Amino acid sequence: MKAIAYYAALPINDPKSLQDIELPEPVAGPRDLLVEVKAISVNPVDTKVRQNVAPENGAAKVLGWDVAGVVKAVGSEVSLFKVGDKVFYAGSLVRPGGNSELHTVDERIVGHMPKTLGFADAAALPLTAITAWELLFERLQVREGKADEGQSLLIVGASGGVGSILTQLAKQLTGLKVIGTASRPETQAWAKDLGADLVIDHSQPLSEELKKAGHPQVNYVASLTQTDQHLDQLVEALIPQGKLALIDDPKALDISKLKRKSLSLHWEFMYTRSMFETADMIEQHNLLNRVAELIDAGTLKTTVGEHFGVINAANLRRAHELLESGKAKGKIVLEGF
Repeated sequence: MKAIAYYAALPINDPKSLQDIELPEPVAGPRDLLVEVKAISVNPVDTKVRQNVAPENGAAKVLGWDVAGVVKAVGSEVSLFKVGDKVFYAGSLVRPGGNSELHTVDERIVGHMPKTLGFADAAALPLTAITAWELLFERLQVREGKADEGQSLLIVGASGGVGSILTQLAKQLTGLKVIGTASRPETQAWAKDLGADLVIDHSQPLSEELKKAGHPQVNYVASLTQTDQHLDQLVEALIPQGKLALIDDPKALDISKLKRKSLSLHWEFMYTRSMFETADMIEQHNLLNRVAELIDAGTLKTTVGEHFGVINAANLRRAHELLESGKAKGKIVLEGF
């Protein structure tokens, strides 16, 4: 089967950083689906792994943690899906990625694809939807419905992949006032279009921007990028006993700054359940099905920002380059081999 992989951690401008190769077809384990990959999307995790994780023993390493496709075969213990089902999922970091014609994945982290979307639009959703859902409802413990009306959520990086779906979830499913950050006119417009009540510029001091906008304090912060650079401003902006959640990888974070206000810190990593095969691993299946229902009802919409054409090494290198530039808006998708 066709696949895109790498043999050494290299800069993206090196043609060998991602290569078109051939691999044997994978075989589904007892709880696995064998999926014919129709579309993929690209995430910052792809670039981080490619830059920092060398393949073991000279083997090809395949990236890709957002897939939409069709079930081609099922393992002996599969109960949630059948051959021919259209599915979408984000996969597992401890297994080969989905940048290949065929891919195996545990059924407990797979959802039924939205009926109203094509494969490319569906592929944009799983990783960011899982991350945003777990961050909002499980880490920050915001409640669905209007129970938190009058409270506010600041989303740092509201126009990125996770921010694009988190903005919608918070606006559509909770009573929170949603304040997004974006630094360029086009990304600010994107965040507003997705439902942000207010958008401020994160290239300026955030607490000052909030004061200027007449909203000096917030109850919750979802810090999706550059948390270490913004930490002092986020601590100042949060109300006493507020909650801060993050998803990025700051090299250092002085959490003693949170003590005076009794702020709580929450880390969201959507691969925890699949990596450790937690007892509640199937919750990712459930929440992806819920997201599909919300898409089909028109409550949420896909977050595709760019369609980069067919799935091959050249197009994936372009996608990685755009992500590494920090100028991507929404999700980058590729479709077909």
